Amino acid sequence: MSQGTTENNGRAGEEQFGFTPVGEGERQGLVNRVFARVASRYDLMNDLMSGGLHRLWKDDLINWLAPPKAANTFRLLDVAGGTGDISSRFLKAAGPGASCTLCDISAEMLGVAKNRFAGIDEDRLQIILGDAVALPLPDDCFDAYTIAFGIRNVTDIDRALGEAWRVLKPGGRFLCLEFSHVDVPFLDTAYKQYSTLAIPRLGGIVAGDAASYQYLVESIAKFPDQESFAALIGEAGFEQVRYRNLTGGIAALHSGWKI
Repeated sequence: MSQGTTENNGRAGEEQFGFTPVGEGERQGLVNRVFARVASRYDLMNDLMSGGLHRLWKDDLINWLAPPKAANTFRLLDVAGGTGDISSRFLKAAGPGASCTLCDISAEMLGVAKNRFAGIDEDRLQIILGDAVALPLPDDCFDAYTIAFGIRNVTDIDRALGEAWRVLKPGGRFLCLEFSHVDVPFLDTAYKQYSTLAIPRLGGIVAGDAASYQYLVESIAKFPDQESFAALIGEAGFEQVRYRNLTGGIAALHSGWKI
């Protein structure tokens, strides 16, 4: 199993928070504190760190999902939905009968999302607090499941993928957008230097929190490469697993179907 599945370095009773070993059960609380601290500046930092590319990557996710535009009851679950970028794009792209459930473990991130969607019809969007590894939702109830830049932060990727399988209807689709491994010569070196040196400094200047962005850089480095993550998706039961590299593999989109 890839090292990125549980953030465990192989010693009993120990997990890893980025590159740092921590006690068993401590990692989730540390991750929660990261997002509590950065929630108010999260969207701004995404723009600055990616030069706005994250917006194009999220558009690519919605385009690949291709939600039906005709009036229907298509239901999306947007896990680790944070401030609502994917949910917002989905609701604009889908038909008037489509609905979205935005789920995140961070109350602070959801607070930003609730302000963003103030006044929206609850029949179209529900916002709930929940953990990707233990979703507070019934089996077989969603047509699609998306998770964007969130799965590397869960405590157990295998369990999160199992939960995705559980809540999807037969015929439902899993889509994940995540930072990945650069496969373009020279770009890989330049990106590593940028992410290692510039992003924590930028986080310190703009968000007043270099340490949180140091963790985010380390979590990217520890995440499985494209083929390894595709294998994990297949092991969770999904079929027709595919991925697309974005911007030379800086990010990647993974897709699978519950058949």
